[in-house]
Amino acid sequence: MKYMGSKNRIAKHILPIILKDRKPGQIYYEPLVGGANLIDKVDGERVGADSNKYIAAMWFHLSNGWVMPENVDKDLYKHIKNNKHEYLNHVVGWVGIACSYSGKWFGGFAGKVETKSGLRDYQAEAVANVKKQIPGIIGVEFIHSHYKDLEIKPYSIIYCDPPYANTTKYKDDFNHAEFWQWCRDKANRGHQVFISEYNAPNDFVCLWEKEVKSSLSANGKSGSNKNSVERLFTYK
Repeated sequence: MKYMGSKNRIAKHILPIILKDRKPGQIYYEPLVGGANLIDKVDGERVGADSNKYIAAMWFHLSNGWVMPENVDKDLYKHIKNNKHEYLNHVVGWVGIACSYSGKWFGGFAGKVETKSGLRDYQAEAVANVKKQIPGIIGVEFIHSHYKDLEIKPYSIIYCDPPYANTTKYKDDFNHAEFWQWCRDKANRGHQVFISEYNAPNDFVCLWEKEVKSSLSANGKSGSNKNSVERLFTYK
């Protein structure tokens, strides 16, 4: 799914590192599952959690056979945005991400638009992309939970893709210091913890890096598709 900060393009690089020492029966967790663009490429027992109850519900229902709406007009988009309580959570989740530009949570209606290369139907693209994802998410346990409240079984693999510091705020009030301490605590309890970010505290080590074009630039500006260096970290 197109999602703000999606890791789809780098999955083939970082997943072999994350899963290299995975043991039989070891559970793979994503406490900030977002667009599910990594967990859909992992086998075995998997848990994907998100603090956004609408996104968590959307993935739960999609993985259990729900058929998403393929055409949401602008008026309905606005009504759902402003009256979420009137709609099923998974419907709100779909409209908030799949019907919004750049996969930013209710970041502006995305429909059919005439571009330099011709007519683009952003919702049709979102539907096609998610239909490709669905086989990979069947069997994932999707949970509505804040990462700090997620129950994680002993000696698991944890991959985190948090809102990047000093970039576009697509999640409100994310406490980065608390998050890094949570990662330390989990690693000290025997979990294998991996984090995607541009930068990390000095007691984390970089396992991989690559320059990529991204609408989330490291200088804090968005929408410019500037180059930034994606990195994968673990606790020393």
